[in-house]
Amino acid sequence: MKREAAETFALQALAWLAANDDLMPVFMGATGASAQDLRNQAGDAAFLGAVLDFLMMDDAWVISFCDSVNAPYDRIMQARHALPGGEQVNWT
Repeated sequence: MKREAAETFALQALAWLAANDDLMPVFMGATGASAQDLRNQAGDAAFLGAVLDFLMMDDAWVISFCDSVNAPYDRIMQARHALPGGEQVNWT
């Protein structure tokens, strides 16, 4: 997946998260982000990677988000790999 497509997908995830009244406070508490931080950092690829990292913490969140945007469940991981900090490490 190209970075631009990954950023667009992650923005969809952020919008889904922001509309989720139960999960959004969990995200904000876990990250320490304020509503203003979300607005300011929505265009930052590293922040968008953190949004995807958060969603991948729970399979139910992945399923719910992907179902809402009609995306395969592994799309989150594909997008995460295309954003800063998501590169696969080769240890050999």
